Amino acid sequence: MKKNNYLFVAMLFFITFLGFSQKKEVAVVAFYADKNIDLSDVGLSGAAIISELANDSSFNLQPILEKFHKKFFNEYAKKFPFEISPEQIVLADDQYQNFEPEFDSRTGKNQYAVIDGYHAVNSHYGKNNIKNLSKIFADKDGVMFVYITFSFKKGFGVGGTATTKMQAYTNIVLYNKKGEKVFSINESANSKKTGAMVGGVPVMKPDKVLPMCESALDELMKDLDKRLQKIIDKSAKKL
Repeated sequence: MKKNNYLFVAMLFFITFLGFSQKKEVAVVAFYADKNIDLSDVGLSGAAIISELANDSSFNLQPILEKFHKKFFNEYAKKFPFEISPEQIVLADDQYQNFEPEFDSRTGKNQYAVIDGYHAVNSHYGKNNIKNLSKIFADKDGVMFVYITFSFKKGFGVGGTATTKMQAYTNIVLYNKKGEKVFSINESANSKKTGAMVGGVPVMKPDKVLPMCESALDELMKDLDKRLQKIIDKSAKKL
């Protein structure tokens, strides 16, 4: 083989290798916690008391959300088989900052704890949200939604008096450039701290509920520390 042919083959191999070795890149476009705690397990789905709690200024989920946010970007993000775009670049995008998400009219946009700079975009509501965010970050290989929800879980009791636990539930959902779902990681854990139900209704005071939410999220992060890599490896097969 002539020298020029060797050089051509070497260059072709290098370009091919470079193309396969470059990791894909994904932009996280939502990071929040829903303050509307699910009451369906205790038989009070849709009760007005949950809106009262969500709108109470002393029911502040921000500190525990920020703890999860730090854990996600410092540890969990490194486990994915693709790059997570730097937050400062994503959040500085003018189109993203001017983006107005569609919200479920039953909850609105004010009943969420949101990491500063992000929008509280629910990936399960409003197809236009996913479509428009995919267009904004068309230079990325996908967009990711990360959010936490909570729900009361009924424990032991007699009649209208019972114990309750809080369940924290993480949603890590990835969509590709076409707006198609690639995978959804959904994991949950119950709090070690317990609450009470009186007259069939959970005690909904912020100073009682917040410690349960924090306990549940702590347990969830412990679970993710052990299991997330295996979950990601399994989910990555769908990429």
